[in-house]
Amino acid sequence: MLTMTILVKNEADIIEKNIRYHAKAGIDNFVVMDNNSTDETREILEELKKEFEITIIDEKGIYNQAKWMTKLTYIARKKYNPTWLIPNDADEFWYSEKSLKDTINSKKRVLTVDRFNFLLQENKKWYESEVRVENPVFYRKNTQLSAEKISIVLTKISPKVIINPKGLLWIRGGNHKALNIFDFRDYFKHYDKIKRFEKVKVFHFPIRSFEQFKKNIENRKKLLENGAKMGPHYKRWVKLLNEGKLEEEFYNNLVFKDEEIKILEKYGIVVKENNVLQHIN
Repeated sequence: MLTMTILVKNEADIIEKNIRYHAKAGIDNFVVMDNNSTDETREILEELKKEFEITIIDEKGIYNQAKWMTKLTYIARKKYNPTWLIPNDADEFWYSEKSLKDTINSKKRVLTVDRFNFLLQENKKWYESEVRVENPVFYRKNTQLSAEKISIVLTKISPKVIINPKGLLWIRGGNHKALNIFDFRDYFKHYDKIKRFEKVKVFHFPIRSFEQFKKNIENRKKLLENGAKMGPHYKRWVKLLNEGKLEEEFYNNLVFKDEEIKILEKYGIVVKENNVLQHIN
């Protein structure tokens, strides 16, 4: 049994594609938590529930990803008793050459999987993108906060985890880390040396449209005001939102023209992933 947990808030533009894609890729059931969505996300989930095995949890509290994703794992474990569980975000699509269910097989209880950003191409929908970051650009933290001519989507992003939910203690760091009681010693001794489970990749679509981007940053602003911890890129975007420069940032640094992609491709920063469309559409 393979279960996926997802925490959503205002993901009407992507959640249906995410559920349908992963059901086709081998996910047996889903546990989805909705955190006060104000768009059609909740209604879309109810419609999808008629076709797929989905448990929907409503959470009205202030956003707490680590706590809630761990909670979703406990709910999934009790209801479905899965062999493996994938903690997912709505903008991430897990890919393997074979079915995910057939591919995920290991004696380890936490599998670490590489994640890759896809670029939003000019005059294309987000799901039409064929370009992903292969060799990320390094920007110092202060550069991410202040420099004008950078693109955050070209930076390195953290991997994700697949977990055996039996013995799970917690999930943290945006679903990037998990601790299982049976791996307790190894986690703290060897975390920096954890090998990747290379049979699975995570395709990440962080930028989908200006409307989606602006809503996301408006929500991040509220979270920062409530004391939430956040990466420098989100702090950058909240600052630009406050200055009225978010739209300029979007079109100058987050949407890529064909000629820009050719330059990035020449130096190996990005590659074409020509088979993605058939899996996501």
